[in-house]
Formats: sequence, C-alpha cells, structure tokens
Amino acid sequence: MRRFPGSRLHALGIALSVLAAIPAQAQGAAKYDTGADDKTIKIGTTAPLSGPVSAFAQIAKSAEAYFRKINDEGGVNGRRIQMIIADDAYSPPKTVEQTRRLVESDEVLLIFGGVGTPTNNAVHKYLNDKKVPQLFLGSGAAKWDDPKSFPWTVGWQPTYRDEALAYSRYIRDSHPKAKVGVLYQNDDLGKDYLKALEEGLGGSDQIVSKAPYETTSPTIDTQILLLKSSGADVVLVAATPKFAAQAIRKIGEIGWKPTTIISNVSASISGVLEPAGRENSVGVISSQYLKDSTDPGLKDDPGYKEWLTFMEKYLPDANKSDWLNVYGYTIAQTLVTTLKAAGNNLTRANVIKQATNLKDVRLPMLINGTTVNNSPERYTPMTSMRLIRYDGTRWVPFGDLLRN
Repeated sequence: MRRFPGSRLHALGIALSVLAAIPAQAQGAAKYDTGADDKTIKIGTTAPLSGPVSAFAQIAKSAEAYFRKINDEGGVNGRRIQMIIADDAYSPPKTVEQTRRLVESDEVLLIFGGVGTPTNNAVHKYLNDKKVPQLFLGSGAAKWDDPKSFPWTVGWQPTYRDEALAYSRYIRDSHPKAKVGVLYQNDDLGKDYLKALEEGLGGSDQIVSKAPYETTSPTIDTQILLLKSSGADVVLVAATPKFAAQAIRKIGEIGWKPTTIISNVSASISGVLEPAGRENSVGVISSQYLKDSTDPGLKDDPGYKEWLTFMEKYLPDANKSDWLNVYGYTIAQTLVTTLKAAGNNLTRANVIKQATNLKDVRLPMLINGTTVNNSPERYTPMTSMRLIRYDGTRWVPFGDLLRN
C-alpha cells in the first residue's frame, strides 16, 4: 500500500474540502432551468376539462396516470414528475391565460400535450419567444413542424396534411370518379384537411361541396343536408368527436349512403361510433397509428397486455375502449424517453434537443411496424399510419402501411 507523508495528507484534505465546496454544476454534474431540480421535474399542460371537446381531457388524465406509474418506479433519473393540469375549456383566450400562469407563476420546465389546434396556436409564439418547450401536442396541424421559425414546438401525431393525403390516395384508387363533399371545422384543424385533400386530388374540381362549422354550433344538420344535395358520394368529416358522431348519425337518419371518412381524432368506437349508432357507422373509414384497444386480436399482444396492466392499476375506472387513454399513455412515454435522454442536464435547451432527436423509439401501443422518429430538420415524430374500416364491432385494417 502506498503511504502519504503527513504534509501530503494535509494537502489532500484541503484539496478535497475545496472540491466539496464547489457547486455541483461547476463539477459537470446536474444542470437545471426553472421547473427542475434534484428531486422534481415540473411540467404543465392545458386540457379541455370543460367545454365542447371535454372528451379530450382524457389525454391529460391518462398521461398524468402514466407519470404516477413512473414515479412509483423511482421517477426519471431519480426525479419525480409533477404534472399540473389547467382547464382551458378549448378556448384560445383561456389557453393563453392558463399557459402564462403555468410558465410565470407555477414555473414549469415545459408545456406538454396541450389539446387542440386553435388553442396551441394561441400560445405558439409566446412559448417560442420565452424559449419554453411546447412538446408533443394533441394536434396534427402541419404548422408545428417548423424548426426554423418555431424551434421550441414539437408535434407528435401524423399531421392532418399527411392523413388527408392518405385519404386522397384512397379516393383516387378506389373511387376515381367520386364527387367529394367535406364537412370541416372552421379553424386550422379543418382547413389543414381541406387544403391537403384538394392537393391530393389534384385540385378542387372533384370536391363538389365544402361545409364549414363552428365549434360553438349546436348541430351540423344543415351542413349534412347541404352536402347531400350537392350529389356527393364520398364525404370527409374533418371534425372533433361530438360533431363526427352527429354527422354519422344524421347521414344515417336521412338514408344517405355515401362512403364516409372521418378524421382519426374522432376514430373512437365508444366516443363516436356507438353514440352515432353502430348501424349508421358500419363501413366508416378512418386511419390508425395506435393499436385499437377494442381489437380482440390483441389479446396476446405484449404491448397491449402491458397497457392493460397499467390501466387496471392506475386508471381502473376509465373506459378501456376509449382510444384517448392509449394516446395519453403513448405521448407520456415519449416524454419520459425524452427526459431520460436529457439525463442530469435538465435545461430547456437540452430538453428540446432530446425531443428532436428521437431515433427508432418503440412504444407498446404503436401499431406494429412503426416507431417514433424525428430530427432537427423534421420535428414530427409520427409519420406512419394505416387505413381502417369499421365492421360494426371493430376497426379492420386494410391496405398497406402508409409512410410519409
């Protein structure tokens, strides 16, 4: 054993004392911005706990439940995730108010999973100006993939544009002479679908009728009658769940038989197709990038069984056929992957770096053959989907996996 003379031991002791007095950051250890420390990572979200699309609040509830699971297992790199959910009622002015409170009063590290295109748009510039990450939004608007102008915003799901282009390919291949009618929400959500459908069909000549609606409207009966009178035999319903259910039900009530396509934000059996009437919903087409928790063919699927175990423990009273529980669970897993990759460098700049460098991330409830991938040049993590058709009991996939 090597021995140190007394003077050397004294000098070593002084050196160790000085080193211990140096802050951890100076030693290359943990780095933090507002909202993170050695014990906690504080995140915020706005959700429609009330208002016209309150069904979407389940996204935040299921994500929060997943974070409870992670905390029970020791947290992310030893830190607990604290999620603050603020009700914005799907009202952009309230989104602004609540987001400012989350950032300036609650001092969260990041904003996560906010629901809605108009609501996220209302705080888009504010969060980018403040350099606060706006991550994995509950909206497929194409504008979230703009790293040059808005480098602090990252979407998650396939864009509405990619989805509408997939529907246009289906129409061209299966109904080349179709007369197309479009019911669309009169905001960025609906307009993204309409613009991409026109592009995919090679112009608007094939679209014989366009019927916008407002989210404050009590019904869309007038719009459905307008589409029918136009002679449309294919209808795209670019709508949120309440209005998609109304559209399918009204189409059935008036005895109209168009090929009906609904946006995947409304592809819920329990939330849309059953309220619309199963008999009215048979044959409805949509798209899918998440596994369908109602599919009996998944009973032996490892990813489904993992999700089901989570649901039974952390959301035992929730509706297991509601796809929003799958969505919230999966975006929460994407955030946990990001935070784990950030390690002990929990600065906002490093979080956004990790959130835009996701490589081949496999998550249990993504449809088989797909992974989460993005890059600093293309932020959108999900770009693959497949078409599905409702048979009266379940969604049945058809055609090839579509990659954009």
